[in-house]
Parts: sequence; structure tokens; C-alpha cells
Amino acid sequence: MVQLTLSAQRAALEREWALRVPGGGEVSGGGGAGPGVRDEVAQSWLRSLRTVDPGRDHAPVSETDIGPRWAESPLRGPVTELKEQLHSVADDAGYVAAVTDASGTILWTYGGPVMQRRAEQVNFAPGGRWDEAHMGTNALSLALRTDQPHTVFSAEHLVAALHGWVCYCAPIRAADGTLLGVLDLSTTWKRSHPLAMATVRTMTSAIEAKLHAAMPAPAGMRLTCLGTGRLMRDGQQIRLRPRQLEILTLLALDDDGYNHERLHYAVYGDRAVGASTLKSEMSYLRRATGGEITSRIYRFTTALSCDAVDMLHALEKGDVDTAVRLYHGPLLPDSDTPGISEWRDYLEVAMRNAVLNSPNANHALAYGETAPDDIAVHEHALALLPARDARRAVAAARLHSALRA
Repeated sequence: MVQLTLSAQRAALEREWALRVPGGGEVSGGGGAGPGVRDEVAQSWLRSLRTVDPGRDHAPVSETDIGPRWAESPLRGPVTELKEQLHSVADDAGYVAAVTDASGTILWTYGGPVMQRRAEQVNFAPGGRWDEAHMGTNALSLALRTDQPHTVFSAEHLVAALHGWVCYCAPIRAADGTLLGVLDLSTTWKRSHPLAMATVRTMTSAIEAKLHAAMPAPAGMRLTCLGTGRLMRDGQQIRLRPRQLEILTLLALDDDGYNHERLHYAVYGDRAVGASTLKSEMSYLRRATGGEITSRIYRFTTALSCDAVDMLHALEKGDVDTAVRLYHGPLLPDSDTPGISEWRDYLEVAMRNAVLNSPNANHALAYGETAPDDIAVHEHALALLPARDARRAVAAARLHSALRA
């Protein structure tokens, strides 16, 4: 078979476009194309057809865990700070907002219940791979490839399952110009609006401004205690014994602080441990934290950044999306300290109930990774996932393992 020349391939795409769009390819509305196929779209189709079947019905799933990637992403902080504005935009206009990393893998999404369900059907959700090689022509893939804002309307998408959508997308850059990912607003084509791209640009600029402002600020301290335990100070890990991490975690979770007797019991319980042992631990921790722990009542002079505290605050606000992304496992899972055990149970019950009451299948799937034996969570995920969703296989496998345990 003789291979088509570029011009012949372009002509074939023009014919395909005319078949896809009524009126010979005339598209109206926010960011739509004029007659024929736009050059950037046609070129993307040609590249995409080498690896993507236009008949596929959803984006493939990333092979790596999205939770840690989002937790460590430089975009997480700015997006979290701007969460209310992003939620407002999505709710008011009937859009789904999404943030990807530089590879095109979605790290974060938000939308109203109806749009969220539609988005999940095509895996426009955390873990979905939306780069050109995996999902063909779309606004996210074009923005990532060109480092420029893009709109892709209806049948401009290579994949037919996306022909009911319109997507507005802009790249997000670090202070040094490095491409970190993209911000996208997507909705059904009937809801397209000429101001949507301006909104994406405004929100992208706000995210970049917060990224740039964070550059000269000191890194400070960050305590990680969900699933593991470590203390970072100004970008460097501080070497601490398990007992010292337990004490820091207790102080981080209780704003009121502890007197000596209460902290002694929370750490040692009824064991016969002298008062000087705790005082020695506290002396070491003051040096490790730069003297930020008071003496008479043990508490931090400034709030310590801590993943468990952030997760708890998210749950208190009803933000299950953020909570499940922060939850990487039980609180200091190897600890048998009375105070830690009590907090561990509290956080697990709060997290589990929030997931089981959430209508978002992503929450059950994400939490299910850290709760392999929780039958109810896996059943909840299966009940929420559409019949043709590829992720049902993961939920079903987890449920099967849990039932056999």
C-alpha cells in the first residue's frame, strides 16, 4: 500500500472533519474553529493517530500512585490556596476544573456532581493520562506540547467520546519558566462561553503568582506522619528517633498543648518512666526545631506544617478531595504510644466515614489503596463506578482480596 503524502492525509482529515461537524466543518462558540480543520488540530490528529484509537472511550490510568505525586507537587500549595475560587468557577459555570503535571497526568479535579460523573466516565480524573500519545488531540495535550493556551471544541477532539466536550487550557510555569503542568476548564459544548479562556488565564496567573512568591520564602518545617514519619526543616530531613516523632505529632495535633504530666501519659502510658526522660526528649526537640517549643506548657510557638493536621482541617471543611490525597496511611503505623493510638483511630474513623459518604468514586479508590482489607470501601467504589469504567477491575480485585483475607 502506498503511504499517503502529508497533503493527502490533510485532505482526508478535512473530509473527516466535514463528516464530524454539520455544516461542512463550521463550528461556532467559544474558541471553535472556522471552516475546515485548524492547522494545529490537523497536525495533532496526524501525530495522535500513530498511538491512539479514536474509538477509545476513556483515558488510560497512570501506572504510579497519584496521591504522593500530588502531595509532592509544587502546584499543590497554590491550587489548595485558590481552591475556593476554582470551586466557585466550576460550580457557577458548570465546568470541571483540572490540574495536570508536566506529563499530562491529572493530579487534581473539581466539578459539580453532574459534571464530575460525566468527567469520570472518560477518566477525566486524577490518574488519567491526557497527553497526546495517550488521549490524542485535546486542549491539555496541545497546551503541554506548545506551552501555549489552547481551546479544543467538540469534534476537534480526536477521540469520539469527547465530541460532546469543549476544553479551555493554559500552561502553568515555575518562576524559572519550567513547565509544571496545565490548568483546564472543561464542559459540554452547549455550555461553551467566550470568557472561559480568560478565566483560565486569570486563574493560571494567580497560581503562578503564588509559586513565584513562595520562592524567596524559607522552607520552614514540615512533619509527615501519615503512613510514615519524618521531619523536614528548610528542605533537609532532621534525624529523629520514633519517640521524638511521636511527641512532635502529638503537639502538632493539639493546639492547646500539653502540660508535663499529660504529655508523659500520652507518650508512656502507665509504664514506669522517669520525668527526666521526657524532659531530655523535649530539650533535644527544641534544638531540632530551632527552639519553637515552649517550656511550661508544651506547644509550638508557630503552627507546625503537618500532613495529619492538614487532612483533619480538610475533613472539617467537607473537602474530602484534599483529605484523601493527603492520607497515605494510618498515623505513625508502627507506634503503640497511647496518645498516637487514640489519634490514629480518630483519624481513620473520620477518613473512612467521609469516603463512605462521598458520591465520588475517586475517593473510595484512593482510600482503598491504604485500606486493602476494608470490604465496605471496595464495595462502595464498585457501586459508584460506571459499568464500563476500567477502574472497576481494580476495585473488584481489591474486594476479592479483602474477602479472602
